[in-house]
Amino acid sequence: MLNYRHLYYFWVVTKEGGFARAAERLDMAVQTISAQVRELEKSLGHQLLKPAGRSVALTDAGQAAFARAEEIFQLGQQIPDDVREAAQGRVARLAVGLSDGISKLAAHALLEPVLATPSLRLVCHEGEFEQLLAELALHHLDLVLAGQPAPRNPNLRLSSERLIESPVAWYGPAAHVHKADVEQFPHSLNRLPVLLPTGHSPLRPSLDRWFEAQGLRPRIVGEFEDSALLAVFAARGLGVFPVSRLGAGDVGLMRGLRLLGHCDAVKEEIHAIRSRRGQHHPLVLQVIAAAKP
Repeated sequence: MLNYRHLYYFWVVTKEGGFARAAERLDMAVQTISAQVRELEKSLGHQLLKPAGRSVALTDAGQAAFARAEEIFQLGQQIPDDVREAAQGRVARLAVGLSDGISKLAAHALLEPVLATPSLRLVCHEGEFEQLLAELALHHLDLVLAGQPAPRNPNLRLSSERLIESPVAWYGPAAHVHKADVEQFPHSLNRLPVLLPTGHSPLRPSLDRWFEAQGLRPRIVGEFEDSALLAVFAARGLGVFPVSRLGAGDVGLMRGLRLLGHCDAVKEEIHAIRSRRGQHHPLVLQVIAAAKP
């Protein structure tokens, strides 16, 4: 059996960058910690740490051991909160990662079915796709919503399914969207100021191809990673913008925005990515079930 106390000392030494700082953090003698780490190396049959000046560095074997130790003790730090919340029976926690390329308006619409859950604690993290998958694999997240499925990697043990494929509509402030603009859509985009998602969004290449197919050369006055922020600037009069019809329900909350036209040839996809633990999370299951037709 692996001695988890020895593993913990090794983890702290690595996090602190040396035995002396680890001893100070743990309020123990350096010799005691060093002996415990040597016992761990002996039980595993490989050297985990090597001298690096006044500190230590991980060997290749040590890097593998530290990666697993990081998972174990990061999860361990969550146990007191999880136990307290479970004992109180009051908190329903859902941690969601939102890939920086997807429409946050559409993401809100997908999560809406669980927002009325009693005592919900919703935690949303926004970040790059690969970073969020790593957090999901470490069980720091219950669900990731992204514009693409998870890559095939048996080491990550992730599964994904497409939740939506929603056509795009164009909206803009009433000051820009007149009757003639609606009637002449999409060619009216050539004379209107246009706001677009940045290249981080999987939607952007589809929009660029659609512009080319339609012979459009829009005047782009702004690019945004966050679709909600894009909508705010549009509502303030900066220009017209595309949004998936799923997210367009939230656009209606912003006064002064008017429908310009529909663009059925361009669709936004959002995929739900889960770890094995997330397969049975009741709120994750609820989100996925509500999205299915």
